[in-house]
Amino acid sequence: MRAVVQRVSEARVRVGDRTTGEIGRGLLVFVGVGRDDGPEDVKYMAAKLPGLRIFEGLDGKAIDRSVVDVGGAILLVSQFTLYGDVRGQRRPSFNCARLTCPSRPASFRP
Repeated sequence: MRAVVQRVSEARVRVGDRTTGEIGRGLLVFVGVGRDDGPEDVKYMAAKLPGLRIFEGLDGKAIDRSVVDVGGAILLVSQFTLYGDVRGQRRPSFNCARLTCPSRPASFRP
């Protein structure tokens, strides 16, 4: 499982004219699920993300608070392209990605 985590003041996912997911302050996380990933990988990621200390502290300097500490939310976006392999070629291979994994917009408050 691969994830790209971005700290945001707000984020939304739109499909056409419809908003399918939206949060205020929090984390926007693009998640790629690999062929060999299983329930334990999902549990690990779900436990890890809320505790990442990547928000500014109360002093405005240190990066020492989590999304839970700041009362933020997490918006997950399925992104199989995180498993794109371009070594030795110009067209990416997605052989390691789990392409059949159903994706649904999800946001939650940790």
